[in-house]
Amino acid sequence: MEKQTIIKKIIARKVFDSRGEETIEIEVETLSAKAIFAAPAGKSKGAKEVEYYPKGGVNEAVRIFNKEIAPKLINLDSCNQIEIDNILKEIDGTERFEIIGGNTAIATSLAIAEVASKSLNIPLFMHLGGVFSNILPLPLGNVLGGGKHAGEGAPDIQEYLVVPLNPRNIYEAIQANITVHKKLGEILSKNVKGFTKGKGDEGAYAPNIDSLKALEYVSEAVNETMDNLGIKIGIGLDVAASSLWNEKEKVYFYSRENIKLNTEEQIERMLYLIDKYKIVYLEDPLHEDDFEGFSELTKRSKNTLICGDDLFTTRKELLEKGYSMKAGNAIIIKPNQVGTLTDTYKTIDFAKKHGYTPVASHRSGETEYGYLAHIAVGFNCSMIKAGVMGGERIAKANELIRISEYLGNFAKMASLGVEIK
Repeated sequence: MEKQTIIKKIIARKVFDSRGEETIEIEVETLSAKAIFAAPAGKSKGAKEVEYYPKGGVNEAVRIFNKEIAPKLINLDSCNQIEIDNILKEIDGTERFEIIGGNTAIATSLAIAEVASKSLNIPLFMHLGGVFSNILPLPLGNVLGGGKHAGEGAPDIQEYLVVPLNPRNIYEAIQANITVHKKLGEILSKNVKGFTKGKGDEGAYAPNIDSLKALEYVSEAVNETMDNLGIKIGIGLDVAASSLWNEKEKVYFYSRENIKLNTEEQIERMLYLIDKYKIVYLEDPLHEDDFEGFSELTKRSKNTLICGDDLFTTRKELLEKGYSMKAGNAIIIKPNQVGTLTDTYKTIDFAKKHGYTPVASHRSGETEYGYLAHIAVGFNCSMIKAGVMGGERIAKANELIRISEYLGNFAKMASLGVEIK
């Protein structure tokens, strides 16, 4: 009898993400199951990420897949994830998926992993991580936004984040973030003239205020929520400093505030914000090539996760460089930055073995699937950064609730090892 996990059909099509932009979706079938996944895309994109699509865009990616890739995957065993991911890399033949596109690769990799789990009748997180995968990540939620994710007049800093630090369960954790988001809407409506509750790409409010005022309002919303719910909630920032960096002048330019800072001044500003607002998580505080600056900031911040996104772009070799220089102590994990689940796992494995906190992350242009929750649990990521509000964001949160229900009393919440002082 033929194995139930053998791939019998696989096709690509063009669909849309949460920003209304075209993306590639892969549908795969075995003898007993079907799975679908569409790739997300970022707007604040690191220069070291894979190429999303080949020349010709999504249309060319779909053509290449259906004509050249799909025939090579038919009759393979969907359980052989490493073999399939290696085949995708061999077909492409470039370091950054310039021929078939990184989004084609990750959509294929994830859809095949999902169809394998369905064929085996086990959840995807268990297929990826094994029967002892029981740690649920703390949700890191974007409640106020600026930078490339919002319009003119919004804060220069890209994301103002919140994370519950001691929730009893995943439902309570998700509810805490939602409560902060709602409370912040009330505070902004009361204090910001003309505020219409407009939101950016990730469902965070995008008011016409500067960065420091934004932090004050977020801090107020967090404090009120902690008092009401009895949960400790930390504040985080994604500075997206590469988008502020002027390479020619060697300064960080905050256009909303009309100020320019050199590297040392930027580090001092980050340390000031950490101290004043009790920041527990700081992402991309310096530009994507500044390993030395990351190292200096990490050394001087004792109770904060200094996280690299554009610095590492989920690539193991870049994380190895960061580790050798003691640059950062956390890493954003975006599977479509490297193109396959296998490469994603290798980076997470190195991170955990060398003291870096892995943070499974969505993209600003997201799709409606909840697979990121399974990656976070299956690969034992301490946090999941997946937004707070909006259908494509809440899909990840709701999937975590389902995973928790499946695990029952075996489920445990992750711990970050940082405190609010």
